[in-house]
Amino acid sequence: MPHSIDEAFTALPLRALADAALARARELGADHADFRFERVRSASWRLRDARPSGSSDTTDLGYAVRVVHDGSWGFASGVDLSMDAAARVAGQAVAMAKLSAKVTRAAGSDAGAPPTPFGQWGRVELADEPVHADRTWVSSYEINPFDVTDGEKSGLLADWSARLLAADGVAHVDASLLTVQENKFYADTAGTVTTQQRVRLHPQLTAVAVDGTTGEFDSMRTIAPPVGRGWEYLLGTGWDWDAELARIPSLLAEKMRAPSVEAGTYDLVVDPSNLWLTIHESIGHATELDRALGYEAAYAGTSFATFDQLGKLAYGSPVMNVTGDRTAEHGLATVGYDDEGVEAQSWDLIKDGTLTGYQLDRRIAKLTGLGRSNGCAYADSPAHVPVQRMANVSLQPDPGGLSTEDLIGGVERGIYVVGDRSWSIDMQRYNFQFTGQRFFRIENGRLAGQLRDVAYQATTTDFWGSMEKVGGPQTYVLGGAFNCGKAQPGQVAAVSHGCPSALFRGVTILNTTQEAGR
Repeated sequence: MPHSIDEAFTALPLRALADAALARARELGADHADFRFERVRSASWRLRDARPSGSSDTTDLGYAVRVVHDGSWGFASGVDLSMDAAARVAGQAVAMAKLSAKVTRAAGSDAGAPPTPFGQWGRVELADEPVHADRTWVSSYEINPFDVTDGEKSGLLADWSARLLAADGVAHVDASLLTVQENKFYADTAGTVTTQQRVRLHPQLTAVAVDGTTGEFDSMRTIAPPVGRGWEYLLGTGWDWDAELARIPSLLAEKMRAPSVEAGTYDLVVDPSNLWLTIHESIGHATELDRALGYEAAYAGTSFATFDQLGKLAYGSPVMNVTGDRTAEHGLATVGYDDEGVEAQSWDLIKDGTLTGYQLDRRIAKLTGLGRSNGCAYADSPAHVPVQRMANVSLQPDPGGLSTEDLIGGVERGIYVVGDRSWSIDMQRYNFQFTGQRFFRIENGRLAGQLRDVAYQATTTDFWGSMEKVGGPQTYVLGGAFNCGKAQPGQVAAVSHGCPSALFRGVTILNTTQEAGR
């Protein structure tokens, strides 16, 4: 049954504050103004060896006014819930825009100031968007985790931890649960008014083994992804927790005994629990158009997938089809409307291996002549300005594709990669290496035990170009993370990446212990 917006949020004077702020912005000559009120509640629980080791429960509440005045941005935020205060915040946003206009013109008149390909000193203009009046949207979940008692949450984590600790070879267990309820109210001078509620959570357990003789240790983490679901996720909806917890001790024991990999070239079958992160780093960030244009560079760099390559760049093999999606059910980046009032959409980023699209906000869409924004503006706090953020970027399965077992069956000498761990990628999202939770040797189409110290290394286009097959829908999993970082001051966004299992031919494998010793 669909949920309604939290009454404690809708009882706040949202409309009155928005009306006061937008009216003041109009009076001061703003060409565009938007008002955004947020309440973001975040809570976490942490256990060490089945005993509580920490918890938190915080709420961020306030509002922001953003304007375009005389072709420049202005932004201000506040927490005073009076109409006069909201009007003052709007005035501060307009004053900032006026100051920005002066600074921009002065910088633009400097003969030594290099323009971007689209004219760095041009006026801020926003792509058109239909008016969405009085729209309400709630994410897909059954039980709001904030309706579940703290005792029940910590009790379930303690029970799961105790199961792992009872197994032979498990010395320690770390357990955590992160939960978020995000409420947003948006209104702008065009007439769009939206109210939204999103719920998401991330449970995670890590078992640690220690060899008492040698002191050697290793760990094995659950591969269950964070999701846009509710408490029902921990009760078995969308993931079989009992089965995963039962497997971890024996997998960890095998990993402790596993031989170190011999560096070389191997075929890879990559599980969705690992491949989602490679998608995030080498496709998700690379197809953010502000990065590709060089507008975003200070935080984690730009992109090799520059705008002049749209429609031309061979990103990968012909079986590669990647979408940007703000509508996927249970996706962490799924919304009804973004923080510029743009309705959520799904679109192609890569089609048959060729770069065909980017992730856009309204300014970048207008600047580049690409038409309508695809709804990628987001701010993680009422104190932060919306910036272009990542959609759910997902590799599509082959409708008639193989199972993971059949993909493995087509490999004579290779490695099956499961779960994410560490990674590294350069500032253009091009050269990278990734490790994982579990690596299994493939011999003549069969799994032949685990390996240790494995990392795969490639350039983005070589790696995706080596993808020979993608699995069918039965292998598809929506992975993701809570902690994608961008912007200065830094902002954090949650994002999902769906993908099937996939087969890659001739990938370079490093031995991480040998690399560390160089």
